[in-house]
Amino acid sequence: MEKIKKAVLAYSGGLDTSIIIPWLKENYGCEVIAVSGDVGQGTELDGLEEKALKTGASKLYIEDLREEFVYDYIFPTLKAGAKYEGEYLLGTSFARPIIAKRIVEIAKQEGAEAIVHGCTGKGNDQVRFELTIKAFAPEMKVIAPWREWDIKSRDDAMDYAEEHNIPLKITRETNYSKDKNLWHLSHEGLDLESPENEPMYGKILEMGVSPELAPDKATYVTIEFDKGIPVAVDGEHTDGVTLIEKLNKLGGENGIGIADIVENRLVGMKSRGVYETPGGTILYKAHELLESLTLDKETMHLKKLLSYKFADLVYNGQWFTPVREALSAFVDNTQKYVSGKVKLKLYKGNIIPAGMWSPYSLYSEEVASFGESDYNQRDAEGFINLFGLPVKMNALLRGEITEMSDYK
Repeated sequence: MEKIKKAVLAYSGGLDTSIIIPWLKENYGCEVIAVSGDVGQGTELDGLEEKALKTGASKLYIEDLREEFVYDYIFPTLKAGAKYEGEYLLGTSFARPIIAKRIVEIAKQEGAEAIVHGCTGKGNDQVRFELTIKAFAPEMKVIAPWREWDIKSRDDAMDYAEEHNIPLKITRETNYSKDKNLWHLSHEGLDLESPENEPMYGKILEMGVSPELAPDKATYVTIEFDKGIPVAVDGEHTDGVTLIEKLNKLGGENGIGIADIVENRLVGMKSRGVYETPGGTILYKAHELLESLTLDKETMHLKKLLSYKFADLVYNGQWFTPVREALSAFVDNTQKYVSGKVKLKLYKGNIIPAGMWSPYSLYSEEVASFGESDYNQRDAEGFINLFGLPVKMNALLRGEITEMSDYK
């Protein structure tokens, strides 16, 4: 391996990145600068600097990215209504570009020759990190130890950690692969690798409880939006970070937002994971309901189609691309009138609509009412005749009706 003088490592303090520091020093002989992006991991950041320095890093940057994460990544994806394969709310996917972007900035500032990440060769994250690096530092060398070293499994990685006296917060029995941020918590590995196994929710859940353990009494919550962006909960206006934290608590207590998914990874294989996204699941539902009130049919239907493409782009690490930016511009235009309030009932894992209001509502009770109104029902006859004209002409010209007198 060629020797380099300085490398910047995307550092979480988990199993993989903990062993990468001594491995880099052994194999590349370089100074290692660790960078952790704070996207809402909470207590996972406690003691991180001491650990990084003890394992050989020369310094650790901990960058507070939470506000940028919410307003520049989470909310644009929420406004798009993007769900990968209809279920996954992209919690890990859109956290990678913001972290990688900041790492590139620090690498340039420090005059580093390489950027290092701990993503495996089987996963999506390697693509997400490296596409972002290509977007902002196309000349930068990337080192991915999982694609180079002799370590083949998480057990091997734990052996390496023990041999090098690297402290870990996990054991072989709790060695799930997890990713936590403000938006979600993912769980993979161990018993979850077999789709036949029911998840042991009592063992793995951290952001909330299973629906069976949620309260027997429903919780009501009202969310206010301004141009597609959530701005208040139960009448209390707050910043986006605090708003998501509050909804995470409410959702978690009521068993909301637990998803057990077998998904198609970008690299070709299927993987099984359990995701906790309590606040995000509430926000998606509220936003969808408000759009049903404020968007016209054609805009809503086209936006729904494009939301699948948007989700694919985010999942595939293509955040910093012209097509994603173009889709976001379309989405922003559709959100001009997505303002108002949505009331929801949270009950044992369910989100039940309980009323909504918008000053830009396209719903007219007077027009839609089953009671007496100014709507002229005779207008429907002409509409049906014109709408059905292609059907009628097809039947006539295909010979299914042989004479005009047969058509009544």
